[in-house]
Order: sequence, then structure tokens, then C-alpha cells
Amino acid sequence: ADIQERLNAARSEAQQLEQQLRQAVDSRKDKSLKDAASGLTPMIVPAISCRRTLKGHMGKIYSMQWAGEADHLVSAAQDGVLIVWDGLSTNKINAIPLSCAWVMTCCFAPSGQFVASGGLDNICSVFDLSNPGTDEGKPIVELEGHNGHLSACRFLNNEQILTSSGDKTSWLWDVKSGKTITKFEDHTGDVLSLSLSPDANYFVSGSVDQTARLFDIRAGTLAQMRFVDHNSDVNAVQFFPSGSAFGTGSEDNSCHLYDIRYAGPLMSYAGDSGVTSVAFSKSGRYFFSAYSMGSNVKIWDTMNGSQLGELKGHKERISSIGISGNGLALGTACWDRTLKIFA
Repeated sequence: ADIQERLNAARSEAQQLEQQLRQAVDSRKDKSLKDAASGLTPMIVPAISCRRTLKGHMGKIYSMQWAGEADHLVSAAQDGVLIVWDGLSTNKINAIPLSCAWVMTCCFAPSGQFVASGGLDNICSVFDLSNPGTDEGKPIVELEGHNGHLSACRFLNNEQILTSSGDKTSWLWDVKSGKTITKFEDHTGDVLSLSLSPDANYFVSGSVDQTARLFDIRAGTLAQMRFVDHNSDVNAVQFFPSGSAFGTGSEDNSCHLYDIRYAGPLMSYAGDSGVTSVAFSKSGRYFFSAYSMGSNVKIWDTMNGSQLGELKGHKERISSIGISGNGLALGTACWDRTLKIFA
């Protein structure tokens, strides 16, 4: 009991210090991002339309990601199949049967050689696309250890992968050995999403605890920064292209743009339902967000927070969006069992 009281007192003191720090930082804020960007040329509504529709899944698609600079992308659906696509031709390159149909996330290695997926089996399965046994559903390694569902996974390189889970933690793994390198245990609720910085030295994660937290992968298990402005689950996070900021999407219907150097929010983008996924254009001037209600993707001017338009074409909830590595296309994954490529 004494230890618990001391722990509660320490948490209370930390929150007070955090509030004092925020007040000190805010006192030096001379203007808003919208005011600072008032001299920029206004962004026009981008001439983006649906160029490709990828059909083949027989269940709701929950996740997608592009392969580095290539035109390939991977998608995971609750038909229990992981599909690797050629985004230009719409052809299926690989169709990998999974041991667990309740898949929630997938990712592509930057090299394009490996893909991974995970879900309610609490396992991250890694597949080598150059291995003949991949299309038979044979992973090169199964990363086991989480005590909750796998909510997100991202490769740092061919040797390391980061996973987040409903057990409130994120883990860094060695793919070859299947062993854990570091366990990041700072969140107090299920971790729902993660995004790697461009240099792969940091990651930001969103959680049911209503916070986004920034971790230095090289430093250890605790978060370096905590961002507490949302009023509900943080469902989505995405690093800004420069690596000095990131965007969040929450169940409270809003998205925020956070600057890491300022340690706080610069802009807010108000939607009309919970946010499922977010993405930035290659330049960072456009911000995209998808929602749990409705079937469109909203397009925002990142700097002044104005909505510029919507991307239409899907029939149900859009679960995942992402910009291609070359910045020329936006991919969307939907519960209507299709993926679309906008350009």
C-alpha cells in the first residue's frame, strides 16, 4: 500500500511538472501556425482522382502499406489472406494464406523483400517474398511474446521490426533470431498505432490512454515525450516527412499536428467521426484523414487547417491510407473489400 501511495504521488508530481513545462513553453509562443503561414501561397484543391481499383480480397481490408520507392503494396484482410499487389497493373504478385484470419495489420520492409502481418493471434508473422514457400503460408519467423492483439507493425530494415500491441507495449525484434531487443512499456492502455521517423531512430505511438508518445529507439524503454491533447483513443499516428513533427487521429473526431521541438500541437483538423488513419503528402503541405463513419478521405491544407476537398469512391469505412514512397499516389484500404489508388 505504501509503494502504491508513493507511486500515485510521483505520478501526480510528474503531471504537475508537465503542466508547468507546458505553461512555460506556451508563454514563449509568439503566434499560431496559421498566422505564421499566412504569407504562403494558398494551396489549391489537388486534381486527384481514383486511377486504380484493386479487387481480390473476400473480407474487410484492415491494413495496407506501400513498399518503399516501388509501386508494390501489401494488404491484409479478414479473409485470412495477405496480398502483395503491383499498383500499376493491379496484378496480384503474392497471395499468402495466414494461419489466423483475424489479421489487423501488415507492413512492407523498405527493401521490398519482406512483408509481415499480425492480429488477434498476438503473433507477428514475417514472410520472405523470395522464398518459394511464402505463397503456401510459410513464414520465415513467427515473433511470439505479446499478451494482447497485434495492432501495428513496421520494419526498420530487413533485420529489425517494431510491433505494437493491446498489452500496452511496443517491442523491437531481431527478425533473424526471433528475439526481442527492446520492450517499450510507457503507455497505460492498449497501443493502437505506431509510425517510424524517416531516419528510423524514433517512433511515435498512439494509445487508448488518449496520448501519443515519442520514443527514441536507441535510448531504452520509456518515452521521451508525451502528448496529451486528445480526449479519446489515439487511433492513428504518422510522422511528418521532415521527421520534426507528426500527425495524430483520434476517436474524438479530431486530428492534430504536433511539432516535436515545440513539444505541443500546432494545428487541429476537426472531423465528424472517429479517425481511422492519417497521412501526409511527400512535401507535407497536404494532410489526409479517413474516418469511421463515411467512405471518403478528407484533404487538408496542413499549414492553415482548412479542408480542401474529399476523395470519393469507396462504399464503406476506410481503415487504412498511405502515401507511396515516391509521393505520387495515395493508397486506401476499405471494408468494401477493395483498395484504391488515387493520383
